Amino acid sequence: MNEFIEPAKPVNYEEKIKRSVFIADLSPCHNEQESRSFINTIISQHKNANHHCRAYIFSDQTEYSSDDGEPSGTAGKPILNSIKKSSLVNVIVVVTRYFGGIKLGVRGLIDAYGLTAKKALDLAERVIKINTKSLSISLNYNETGNITKLLNSSNAINLKWIYEAQVKVSCEIPINEYDKISRELNELKARSLIIDWE
Repeated sequence: MNEFIEPAKPVNYEEKIKRSVFIADLSPCHNEQESRSFINTIISQHKNANHHCRAYIFSDQTEYSSDDGEPSGTAGKPILNSIKKSSLVNVIVVVTRYFGGIKLGVRGLIDAYGLTAKKALDLAERVIKINTKSLSISLNYNETGNITKLLNSSNAINLKWIYEAQVKVSCEIPINEYDKISRELNELKARSLIIDWE
């Protein structure tokens, strides 16, 4: 997956269903440490809530969901399914529930959690990101022009040049360009046109 879409910033959405209040908090999230931190923040904001059900998906396809005490499959999975339908990754959605005294039943809970998550996801501003791999090259000064052309043709981003006894350049290469540039760099190294790369 070369390109992916993630939320640009957090979203908060509230839905009232049969006296229960469902509050969806959505945030960009890239790893489990960030997810734990976000969940703890939401729990501390809603100490008196009955449940904090959640789900997340990262760009490496890692996914997770929790019913947090609701009947199995009635909360976390519907939230996760809403995320999948949104096409967003690197996103966490926590749906907090304040029980209003009327039981919703299994179907009612599935619909309530799924809908609240969907509404928050619909509100999320989106940003397109590119999956990249890091690359660094050591070369002699007289090869700077050729390497610059090669990196430009490979859509390299975040270039950092260091000029010392040798030239060093580090950058990020889109995943779909990486195999091609690897072959070209191996050939240049074999011909001693660059010193090394990794």
